[in-house]
Amino acid sequence: MNNKKLNFNKSDLIYSLSRKLKLAETSANEYLDFLLDEIITNVALEKKIEIRGFGVFSKKYIRPRKFINPKTKLVSYVGETATIHFKPSKKLLNKSEK
Repeated sequence: MNNKKLNFNKSDLIYSLSRKLKLAETSANEYLDFLLDEIITNVALEKKIEIRGFGVFSKKYIRPRKFINPKTKLVSYVGETATIHFKPSKKLLNKSEK
């Protein structure tokens, strides 16, 4: 059986970043939090974030739609919503296929 870890979460990324840059884990955590906050803030302000060789973060709008409650049969409407969209670069896609 393969014991390889399947998930790589934020704490793993912080550990890896701190080892690679020879930083304390608290400093690496602050840098990562800053980076993520900047991405979220700028995407919320309608800006597109492009990181060459990694991908593009952008804001995607989901059209308004109606839905029917299956229990009460009541028809309701949900207005337009927005979410963060990530499009990976070709380089990242090629690495994930290997």
